[in-house]
Amino acid sequence: MSLNDPIADMLTRLRNACASRHRRVDMPVSKIKIEIARILKENAFVQDYRVVELEDGKSVLRVILKYAHGGQSVIRQAKRVSTPGLRKYVGVTEIPRVRNGLGMAILSTSKGIMSDRDARSANTGGELLALVW
Repeated sequence: MSLNDPIADMLTRLRNACASRHRRVDMPVSKIKIEIARILKENAFVQDYRVVELEDGKSVLRVILKYAHGGQSVIRQAKRVSTPGLRKYVGVTEIPRVRNGLGMAILSTSKGIMSDRDARSANTGGELLALVW
């Protein structure tokens, strides 16, 4: 199955797994998905992630989800902003503050994929990939 937008597929799998209260979610692996999972872990939206080798030789990215004390998922919403059909680029002054700092934006910059806070401190803009809160 070919996907036109693997980042949107990743965010949809995360949303669906959180809504169903799954402990973990598996998805096809790619470098950009690993970087997004790393940023989500650094900002405490997921518990952990790892690349798992399956029996048939394929690899999957396994993301361990994180839940609050009441069973509510830490990821309330994950929204894709820049799509393959309509790219959205922002400068360093235009990087949005998601939910007044409670959420985060994920950007693809010339210095790699980083969160909105890291991009502001590095004084760089880029492609606005997703918003997570």
